[in-house]
Amino acid sequence: MLNHDVTPYVPSQGSVGASGDLAPLAHMTLTLIGEGKAYYDGELLPSDVALRKAGLEPIRLAAKEGLSLVNGTEVMTGIAALALVRAERLIKAADVIGAMSLEAFLGTDRVFDERINALRPHPGQTQVATNLRALLAESVIMLSHRECGRVQDPYSFRCIPVVHGSVRDAARYARGVIEIEATSVTDNPLVFAEHDEFLTGGNFHGQPIATAGDTLKASLVTLASISERRLYLLLNGEERGLPLFLAQNPGLQSGLMLAQYTSASLVSESKALAFPSGVDSIPTSAGQEDHVSMGTIAARTLDAIVCNLEGALACELLGALAATDFRRPSRSGNGTGAAYDCARNTIAPLHDDRVLADDIESARTLLRTGALIAAAEEAIGGPL
Repeated sequence: MLNHDVTPYVPSQGSVGASGDLAPLAHMTLTLIGEGKAYYDGELLPSDVALRKAGLEPIRLAAKEGLSLVNGTEVMTGIAALALVRAERLIKAADVIGAMSLEAFLGTDRVFDERINALRPHPGQTQVATNLRALLAESVIMLSHRECGRVQDPYSFRCIPVVHGSVRDAARYARGVIEIEATSVTDNPLVFAEHDEFLTGGNFHGQPIATAGDTLKASLVTLASISERRLYLLLNGEERGLPLFLAQNPGLQSGLMLAQYTSASLVSESKALAFPSGVDSIPTSAGQEDHVSMGTIAARTLDAIVCNLEGALACELLGALAATDFRRPSRSGNGTGAAYDCARNTIAPLHDDRVLADDIESARTLLRTGALIAAAEEAIGGPL
């Protein structure tokens, strides 16, 4: 079906993640047997019509196949897997954008010293500190204020390795869970043909995905939150020689003021979505399913938070670009300079007020496609 562009119409709501994703998987299975609805070539049609247009025929289910198709964690696992892949891309982009912001803020890079981070050797923290050293290498902007006398930056700059690193570690945990789940058997009962036996169990319960999704949700909110704080500091950075709101003519122009509003809104919404879905349980099936996972809700809210994180990072990227413009002609670092050039190929400098929605969408595209990461990685000669 998928190879012939037939996609079942599956409602996103209706699963409690108990006997797997019964309701959504039932809608998927309806299309296989020629009932329900499906998309073909972008058009929503009755499933039998969609199959016929694609040159396919409905199947007749044999013994056990109906149970296997509707009883499992495939929906929550699929949503979580796609959200994870997007999140991993954004986690890398956050290092690039954070480095750009710190550079433009005239912050110190001493906090990325290998000796400091070796004393707290969480894998994520070690990786992020390494990334930022590489991204900022050979930065003339950083050298220009090396002896300025300032000792410490606000936490949203100083603690980038710790905060970004913890998110990397959470994503690594989530990936491990999702990879196991994606290759597991999660229906019930299970037939063991070699023993001529079937066994009932609880492999359909979605708690592993619920726990992994909830963990990653909370971590990604902290990434969006620290990003918004850095943007706020850039827009209010008069102490660091930056004009209010990064406007060319403060007082007459609004600059990027509304970009910070947007980021704040996305972060606030994400905090509400981050409530751990897996701590809820509403009994179903006359009490037989007396503890349920809400794993699909965890996966869906994870996906929504990923979208919001993308928007928040896009707003920070606009701030980092505009602040960097005020540091020219001093040269950026190897990685930050490459990322700046990549972004400026599609996002023009903000000389006058204009509609920011288009710039935010262009920045989101750079993050969604991985173009910003690719430019930085090529410049530093290795993966972030």
